[in-house]
Amino acid sequence: MTNKSKIFLVASSGGHFEQILMLKSLGKYFSLKFVTENVPYDLNVKNTLFVSQLNRRDNFFLFKFIKSLFQATKFILQEKPVAIISTGALSSIPFLLVGKFLGKKIIFIESYAKSDSPTLTGKIAYLFADMFIVQWEEMKNVYPKALYLGSIY
Repeated sequence: MTNKSKIFLVASSGGHFEQILMLKSLGKYFSLKFVTENVPYDLNVKNTLFVSQLNRRDNFFLFKFIKSLFQATKFILQEKPVAIISTGALSSIPFLLVGKFLGKKIIFIESYAKSDSPTLTGKIAYLFADMFIVQWEEMKNVYPKALYLGSIY
């Protein structure tokens, strides 16, 4: 049995998580660990770590964000991924920031839903991601250094 490098696939619940699930086939080459928000419905996905939901309009957002940074640090130090791939949104930012700080490769895939304007998470990740991927060719106008690789669907 070969020892595969581990990759975190990080996304908020809902559509962002549906997009990250499109990368399941990477499991042929890497050991995958999904990271998403703890939501009240069954995701039916193995190898998943759960984090708290973040809402930037929450009165306690700053405290919850700091808690999320510690949670991301704990998971990354325990699991030792070589890379973190994310499709956003807010709950992925702690993993992207901590991962970058700890020397992990950061790959961000801008949301398929955005064909002509950036997401807030995308604008942040674009500043430091090792690879930034867009799913619409027109998004190269928004993110000039991005790679256009087509849709992950």
